[in-house]
Amino acid sequence: MRKAERMKEFGTSVFSQLAAYKQSKISQGYDMIDLSIGSPDLPPPSFIRKTLAFYANNPDTYGYTLEGTHEFHEAVASYYEMNHHVSLNPNKEVACLMGSQDGLVHLPMAFANPGDVILVPDPGYTAYATGIAMAQAVPFFMPLRKENSFLPDLQAIPEEIAKRAALMFLNFPGNPVPALATESFFEEVIEFAKRYEIIVVSDFAYSELYYDGQKPISFLSIPGAKEVGVEMNSLSKSYNMAGCRIGYVCGNEQVIEVLTHFKSNLDYGVFLPIQKAAVAALTKGASFCEENRRIYQSRRDRFIDGLISMGWHVERPKASMFIWAEIPKGWTSVEFAYALMDRAHVVVTPGQAFGPNGEGFVRIALVQEEERLMQAVENMKKSGIFTG
Repeated sequence: MRKAERMKEFGTSVFSQLAAYKQSKISQGYDMIDLSIGSPDLPPPSFIRKTLAFYANNPDTYGYTLEGTHEFHEAVASYYEMNHHVSLNPNKEVACLMGSQDGLVHLPMAFANPGDVILVPDPGYTAYATGIAMAQAVPFFMPLRKENSFLPDLQAIPEEIAKRAALMFLNFPGNPVPALATESFFEEVIEFAKRYEIIVVSDFAYSELYYDGQKPISFLSIPGAKEVGVEMNSLSKSYNMAGCRIGYVCGNEQVIEVLTHFKSNLDYGVFLPIQKAAVAALTKGASFCEENRRIYQSRRDRFIDGLISMGWHVERPKASMFIWAEIPKGWTSVEFAYALMDRAHVVVTPGQAFGPNGEGFVRIALVQEEERLMQAVENMKKSGIFTG
């Protein structure tokens, strides 16, 4: 059987390799603590589940929706006005997605020709690479380095690259790097995008997971942002609705019009009961988000305090569900991840899976209850990896 040439871009993912190795360890009788995948371990609040169940039990809700309902678009616009003081036209500046990954992967196919450049953070979320490969575009990595607060240095992008660039992906707070952007950085992005006619895509999936009162800045809240780009968000992490597959894109009217037309050839919309549940989440979910932040912040603090107590000094993230941890000297990130599985029975993701500048780090997801996280710390203490 002959595969399409583009399939060469899609090798076995590190996540699949880790999952297979984890299963082999489980089959040997080991209790593996999986902190590798950013999938919430907690359920959505009861009011979301009740809304979903009510409409799923209605026999009239099983037809095609084709696109986002007006009610869903209105809910997104109201949410942005209330949370970020951003005014959106729900009819023209909002579109429904099957999770933000739907938009992140498909947008390059709608706006980039083969050979065009797409600017991506390095390390960055793996879906960016998927969309670039499908569009047969060329990635240009923007390094996220500790000495620059994990923000891209736009001045380091060669002019010939900038002139060929169709899109720029940004992700703050990020995955795997849980950094926060500043207003001045976003202002620089807007000026850069205008100068080179680049579409900016702000991936804002972790906007509700922030700590110590440091609320992330929406790209769209900066003057001029809607002229150059869009923001994508998901209900997966904010409301623990990962399996529901619903998100949205908002901002530039022309970008949304093209993406909506493109998607009309791919799918028939998100199941109506899920859209109804999403409306409930966006309009009534503020107190739940606050409680969810409290849970994750408590996990973050206990877990990191435990790591520090055993001699692993990692930075305390300001947002997201991830810890971006610099590993001890003398290991590659892959070697370190497998050593943790073998000797501590803890699964994390090696940083090199997210790009060349991810080497030297691992990503740890706070997706287990506190006692389980503390068991991971105890296992690592006994592993011998952090001694000597």
